[in-house]
Amino acid sequence: MDKHGIYTDLLRKFVQEGHNVYITAPAERRMHETTSVKNFDGYCVLRVRTVNMQKTNVIEKGIGTLTIEMLFLNAIKKYYGNVKFDLVLYSTPPITFANVIYYIKRRDGAKTYLLLKDIFPQNAVDLGMFSKDGILCKYFRHKEKQLYSQSDYIGCMSQANVNYVLAHNPSVDKNIVHVSPNSIEPVDIKHDEHRKTELRAKYNIPLNTTVFVYGGNLGKPQGISFVIECLRANANKPDRFFVICGTGTEYPKLKRYIDEEHPENVLLINGLPKQEYEDFITSCDVGMIFLDKRFTIPNFPSRLLSYMQSSMPVLACTDENTDVGKVITEGQFGWWCKAGNVDSFTLTAERVLGENIISMGKKAHEYLMENYTVQNTYKIIMEHLE
Repeated sequence: MDKHGIYTDLLRKFVQEGHNVYITAPAERRMHETTSVKNFDGYCVLRVRTVNMQKTNVIEKGIGTLTIEMLFLNAIKKYYGNVKFDLVLYSTPPITFANVIYYIKRRDGAKTYLLLKDIFPQNAVDLGMFSKDGILCKYFRHKEKQLYSQSDYIGCMSQANVNYVLAHNPSVDKNIVHVSPNSIEPVDIKHDEHRKTELRAKYNIPLNTTVFVYGGNLGKPQGISFVIECLRANANKPDRFFVICGTGTEYPKLKRYIDEEHPENVLLINGLPKQEYEDFITSCDVGMIFLDKRFTIPNFPSRLLSYMQSSMPVLACTDENTDVGKVITEGQFGWWCKAGNVDSFTLTAERVLGENIISMGKKAHEYLMENYTVQNTYKIIMEHLE
């Protein structure tokens, strides 16, 4: 657990508070690992071999979602058979963990707490991956309802998520659903002008320009075709530079655009190791968030936190159902525009160029420290268990 992320940071906090933590996590096929368990000081990690579930095609991801429940259940019975749990923390995706949660809840009398990070299958329906009236959707919707029914508490990323869950699941008790946001253990990031100059020279980024950066998954949820339209509309403007850094199923679309049109103010990076990425974005000015305009569910991307940690203001271009734009604008550390409207994106970028970016970046970091630290999330969870 030496790595940083919304899950590892929160679990590390539980260990620091003196809890005995048992972790079960997938070891995807691409890692070439077998199912195994390792003990550490204060925690134990059980890694269960599964098919690839992230950054893979829809078929393999679907198979993984269907099979992971039984794989986890068998592994927990085998390796954690003598462990009595008081609390089970679990997240979506995937949605297919109801039987695992039910088993531990019945066996140990444990409290169960869902960290709701994804509303599936509706997100897949929104993106046209399958029909709302199809067999797959009905099956996953059944599993979703099962998971909610096994959860003593449901922690949502934002108020819009709370409202959505209650509006679409009348059987869920409103008293168990609350905001439990994405959070991290903030790392102190130094901003050094000399290092910034070095990094921009390394990546051939002009010094006298405002650099917009997107870092994260490049998949269907990001609406990559629209991202390309935005880049094309702002191509070759010397006062702005765009960096897209990530991997995912839609990466080839971006690569094709770069290879065919050669925009002078766009840099595409095929992913970076986490530490290297966090170093790199200190040379950038504004973080970007993109979400497909078709979403009816309120996504709240965790990549927002890495921008805030680096004291960067944020430009969010999303659907109207998420409240991430509302949080950013009301917190006065960024801008929002509607996904699907290229002119709106360009006008918003123009606004950014006229703002005090450094001052707004400081507000972003202050908002992070006040709202999105693991100390806050740990407190929220424990208060509901007392």
